[in-house]
Amino acid sequence: MSEFYPAHKNKLVAIFDKIILWHTAKFFGFLIAAFLSFPKRNRMSHDNGIAGLGNLKIVDNPEFPEHDFFKAGRTFPIRVRHATATYLDDAVNGIRSISLKFSQHHFKSPFDIEMNTGATTLFWSAKSFLMFAKTRKEKYAVCYVDYIKKYPQGATGAIGAMRRNPSSFTNLKYYGKTPFLFKGTDGIQRYAKYRVVPEKEQLETGLQLNPCDYELPNQRVAPHEKNGRNYLKYEWEDRVKKGHAKYKLQIQLVTASHDEDPEIFNNMFPWDERIYPWMDVADFEITETLDWKESTISTFSVNNMPESLGIIPAKSIYDYNSLNYMRAHSEIARKARLLSLKIFGMVPPIPNNDNRNNEEWGK
Repeated sequence: MSEFYPAHKNKLVAIFDKIILWHTAKFFGFLIAAFLSFPKRNRMSHDNGIAGLGNLKIVDNPEFPEHDFFKAGRTFPIRVRHATATYLDDAVNGIRSISLKFSQHHFKSPFDIEMNTGATTLFWSAKSFLMFAKTRKEKYAVCYVDYIKKYPQGATGAIGAMRRNPSSFTNLKYYGKTPFLFKGTDGIQRYAKYRVVPEKEQLETGLQLNPCDYELPNQRVAPHEKNGRNYLKYEWEDRVKKGHAKYKLQIQLVTASHDEDPEIFNNMFPWDERIYPWMDVADFEITETLDWKESTISTFSVNNMPESLGIIPAKSIYDYNSLNYMRAHSEIARKARLLSLKIFGMVPPIPNNDNRNNEEWGK
């Protein structure tokens, strides 16, 4: 992946690269706001979701370095949203997600984190993401054929991230993938990755082993599928009512150094768990689900973080940290969608009918 992480030749080139990154992120956010978020009231992806409220408690005896925000025993009211990307159908072969907010407000929060299934993803920088978006060429829920051919590492990420017919949102593992800052009370700078796992270790469903080149880009609902368009959301509602929606938030930490390898920021290479073990941050439980309106207005942002846990500065569109940089500069798209919902009204709930393999309402 060296073509996406070239070395800077001099200070002038470095300054120019930062300018390009800033303009790219701002322009991308504006495009999403102008052509998707405001006119269609859509997210960039993950429109198909359900939210709930609950409570979270930082573990009593943390194994990670002391931090002012993640204080032992501290509690938070939380809002969580599970979703499927990108189609309005739970039975597609797709990426599943969890978004966690340390608040029950639909937008404001001291800490948000968004995660998807799989320890790796399909892109690793702003540049590769733009190529990913450009080469989608979706047709009847088959897409990214050209991208996967050109970037086989993206195919590896897709195998790790996509799930077909998982039995529940609650038995999946969700990874933040991109690292963030972690500066504890000891003043030492570290980098952090987060994940959410079930409260108790259990078999993860929906995994696909060694799909062929044809199967991988095919996100279509399987022929004669018995699960309905909303089966995962219905299952989660029932599970929450029974008190069975319990999770753990975990963290991995790497200590920063002056001569660190940029590859530690590359989300295509998970950190070795034997060297950087996962440590429990908090336990949380969802106690009630929210209706369609509240689920739809639930919005999460990487900007909702303490400075000591924020995004890592990026140098260019090739920088692995440029993904979070772009997310941070896409606030205009989130606000445009909420404004559009307020002006034009709520998008209708996803009907439980046979209109399968679609990503837009009414088609």
